[in-house]
Amino acid sequence: MTGEPAVTGRARAGDEESAAAGGRFSLPLLLAAIGVIAVNMRVTITGVGPLLEQMSETTGNSVTVLSTLTSVPVFTWALLSPFAHPAARRFGLNRVVLAALVLLAIGTAVRSLPGPEFSLWFGTALIGVSLALANVLLPAVVKRSFGTRVPLVTSMYTALFAGCGALAAGAVVPLSHAVEPGGGDTGWRFALAAVVATLPIALVLWIAHMRGFGPDAGHPRAGRAARGPSVWGDPVAWIVGGYMGVQAILFYVMITWLAPYSRSLGRTELVAGFDSMIFQVVGVIGSLALPLVMRGRMERWVPAALPLLTIAGIGGILLAPGALIVWIILAGLCSGASIACALTLMATRAPDHQSASALSGMAQSVGYVIAALAPITFGALHTATGGWTASFLFVLAAAVAQLVLGLAAGRDRHVFEHRRG
Repeated sequence: MTGEPAVTGRARAGDEESAAAGGRFSLPLLLAAIGVIAVNMRVTITGVGPLLEQMSETTGNSVTVLSTLTSVPVFTWALLSPFAHPAARRFGLNRVVLAALVLLAIGTAVRSLPGPEFSLWFGTALIGVSLALANVLLPAVVKRSFGTRVPLVTSMYTALFAGCGALAAGAVVPLSHAVEPGGGDTGWRFALAAVVATLPIALVLWIAHMRGFGPDAGHPRAGRAARGPSVWGDPVAWIVGGYMGVQAILFYVMITWLAPYSRSLGRTELVAGFDSMIFQVVGVIGSLALPLVMRGRMERWVPAALPLLTIAGIGGILLAPGALIVWIILAGLCSGASIACALTLMATRAPDHQSASALSGMAQSVGYVIAALAPITFGALHTATGGWTASFLFVLAAAVAQLVLGLAAGRDRHVFEHRRG
């Protein structure tokens, strides 16, 4: 469905660099735009987990049913990620990112509307569509414009969406109680809308970037033959996609189930929300630390070394749950560094930004199929066994799989390499 560009990556990059030079293209402006976009990329998802009990009380659905709200966007990413690259080729990379931001605003508004329960699920699906586009195309934007600074810029925006996602997880419960004491329908709906307060700024900055960048019209007449060989047949792409999926299991399980697990230990709703926030705040440190360690000879081994932190953290939860905060910190460090590592691989394992876009679409589609099933599998194991051991053993097995795939992903290879000889 996606493939290597018909023209060489070097030629395409030259075309777009010329377009940028002809306008008022500003790397600082682009960096600011990417940063504010990142601020809004996780908050719409991470705020759901701490509010599940309030949502259950006002909608009449069980926490287990409502927990699938965090899987709806992930399933959407799995289904639609392969279409982001063809859309960018047809309409232009900048225009598709703008469309994603507009759709994110619409989806957030629809999800927070009072009334029929349909709006909650439909708005969540629209959010998923918008983030599917943004998730895939931001690595291509970074590859196109930042050259050798890809790991640094990737870790920056990864840290931002992880950090703001963490703040959202900790803020939504107090926000809901501030609007409606004790929580309630109006409270949780307001909280889920308020977390994207900076989205208008992201829209303004991206439009300003587009005006300075110059022409970015895409190639509406490009046919199948022009797209070249499919990235879906490339073994390196499958390794990156598998790595993306298994590393995401930890994050999506924890943002959905860490608060309910914490509550099962006797902690209050507010403390459970802060547990979820701490997991994600520590992830910011992991994201920021990645470019410091993923360099030189260590670049080969970092993808495989990261899940050792998860193995220690989940093992601690199973053996000594009383020290929960320690295990949350270890798992959070791995989660933040791992998503930055996976996104970096999507850029560094591609020879040019067009190939990076194709690889990103394929890898995120494969990855999010795996990630979307994770909270559901975790919950099903919890329901079937009446406890948490089997569920956390599932996460532990995912960490071992990440280690194995990390050994392969760390090798210095590129997609389409076998076709170039």
